Amino acid sequence: MLSRRNKLFFLKLASLFSVVRGYNILVIAIAQYLTSIFILAPEKSLPQVLLDPNLFVIVLASTLAIASGYLINNFYDAEKDLINRPHKTLIDNYVSQKTKLAVYFSLNFLAVILASYISFKAVLFFSVFIFFLWFYSHKLKKYPFVGNLTASILAVTPFFAVFIYYHNFNAVIFIHATFLFLIISIRELVKDLENLKGDFTQNYHTIPVVYGVKFTKKIASLLVLLTLIPTVILLLNDFQLGYMYYYFILSFILLVTFLIFLWKSQSKLQYTLLHNLLKLVIVLGVFSILLIDIDVVIKRII
Repeated sequence: MLSRRNKLFFLKLASLFSVVRGYNILVIAIAQYLTSIFILAPEKSLPQVLLDPNLFVIVLASTLAIASGYLINNFYDAEKDLINRPHKTLIDNYVSQKTKLAVYFSLNFLAVILASYISFKAVLFFSVFIFFLWFYSHKLKKYPFVGNLTASILAVTPFFAVFIYYHNFNAVIFIHATFLFLIISIRELVKDLENLKGDFTQNYHTIPVVYGVKFTKKIASLLVLLTLIPTVILLLNDFQLGYMYYYFILSFILLVTFLIFLWKSQSKLQYTLLHNLLKLVIVLGVFSILLIDIDVVIKRII
């Protein structure tokens, strides 16, 4: 049997994991590695990529910076989350605000120290990234359009660290990045619809608060239509997608389904389900990278 002190420790650990969205960070780290293996450095062997200490440091620094971003976002949104996510907030509050700040600064310090192992440019990159994660949480997220655009850019920024490291700037990579950016932008709009009550109460000037729900749905619908551009380019050109071809077909079907239910949705629960549908599209996209060349996957494992 665990003592009361040990139970409290594990509760705080679980709370911290909830605050930093550990599951999201794990998916991002996996995505960085899969992107490196199958898109950015396909000519390298699996051990060369997996055992590359520089890539490991970049991924680790990224995860620490992202975790700190979630922490500071949770710190500033404490009152709003009591309205929007009361159950999750109860779990998150096992860790005090003071502890969250202490962990936040520690994670940022470690991220920059790790970046210094790579180069001074890496230190600058992660320092700017960390600053904008804070600035977004502190100021920018309260404003329409600017907050949504910043959130979407910050979400794809960790992948640019890997792009820069491999010096791979092929058109196909930017097309993939554009598709991801658009999906994340749609998700940000749905999050605003989902959190409308708390945002309105705390005077956050998000798009639904300032321009209304109907206008927000129109913007989301336009972004869904824009995802057709990178999808069609990827499907109709010889970019050697392999079986990932089927992911883009599936994502198109899921986005059409999303669009239909978006205009029917009115409650927080319905918006949460739509938010989860978009998360599914993103997660499937991460693991579908393995489908680009099944033979290569098998050979590299063997």
